[in-house]
Amino acid sequence: MHPLSDSRNPLIAAFPTELADDAEAVLAVMPASRFRPLAQFSVVVEGEEVSIPGRLYNDEPPADLVALLSSRQRQLLHCLYSRHWDGRVRQRHLAEVVDSADPWVIPFVMQLVGEYVVEILVVICDALHDLATPGTRGHLAYGQFIVDNPAFFARTQRRVVSYWNCYYRALHASFRGYPGCTVLDLLLSAASDRAGHPWPNLAPATGIRADGFR
Repeated sequence: MHPLSDSRNPLIAAFPTELADDAEAVLAVMPASRFRPLAQFSVVVEGEEVSIPGRLYNDEPPADLVALLSSRQRQLLHCLYSRHWDGRVRQRHLAEVVDSADPWVIPFVMQLVGEYVVEILVVICDALHDLATPGTRGHLAYGQFIVDNPAFFARTQRRVVSYWNCYYRALHASFRGYPGCTVLDLLLSAASDRAGHPWPNLAPATGIRADGFR
């Protein structure tokens, strides 16, 4: 169970309980938001359910205050701002944590896989290339996360296909040439190895229109 402060700020619940004190320190430097976080989604991180904001509306904190945080606290801050409403802010903060295999970082990266900014997909694709190598920390961590959250990953796969079909087919006539497909292949490899069997692949094998993916 998260501490009582969760009832005052739902962002504490975006991380496992063991990080509650660090999350409190991060929230202390974040400017107040006029809006509550939008559309939280729940996933399991190392056996514990966390609730992550779909969108965040806080302005970024001043650099001098961020510098006072520990490295772990700065990591949590970057995770939270990867949920910012501005895609440029999301990409900038993602770049600070995308190469981490810490379990609480993974859902923030995974959520961005299923969103519409292709430039962010390219950043993720470049950072997660070692997922193709069995036994690496990232391969194991992402594989375990997917095994623990199969519905979340299924939804992510469908979203990747849907955004390609809606917005990027003019640039990538075949889904196989789309950066999101490369990311999904890496994630599927990690999940299959962790599960001990081929993980369901919901993406089209060719460039044929993917009707039914929403």
